[in-house]
Amino acid sequence: MTALETLVWTTVCRLDDLAVERGAAALLGADQVALFRLVDGRVLAVQQHDPFSDAYVISRGIVGSRRIDEVDVPTVASPMYKQVFALATGECLDVAGKTPARDLPPNLRSWPVRVRDGLLEVAS
Repeated sequence: MTALETLVWTTVCRLDDLAVERGAAALLGADQVALFRLVDGRVLAVQQHDPFSDAYVISRGIVGSRRIDEVDVPTVASPMYKQVFALATGECLDVAGKTPARDLPPNLRSWPVRVRDGLLEVAS
C-alpha cells in the first residue's frame, strides 16, 4: 500500500458476536475472511480459502500457538490437512508434507482489524 492509498474500513459484526478461540467467516466485498478472537482480546483476520485443500474452511480450524524466537505466535491449523498458519501474518508455518493446490502461494492473506464502539471493522 502506498502513502496515497487509504484504508476502507467495513463493519462485519459486533465484537460480542465472536466466540473466544473460535473462528467465524465473513464477506468483505468479494473476499471471504476468517475472523479469530483471541483470549487476550485481539481479533485477527486471514483469508478463509485454504490454499492446500482449495476449500473455504480456515474459520473452522483449530486455534493454538507456536513458540517462535521466544514469542508465542497465535496460529490456526487448517481443518483439512492440518497446515499451521500464523494468524497475525498469514504465514504458513508447517506445510504438513503437502503442496498448495493449483500452484497457489502457501501463505494466507491477512487484513487489518479494529474495534470501534463494540463493532468489528476490517480494512481493505
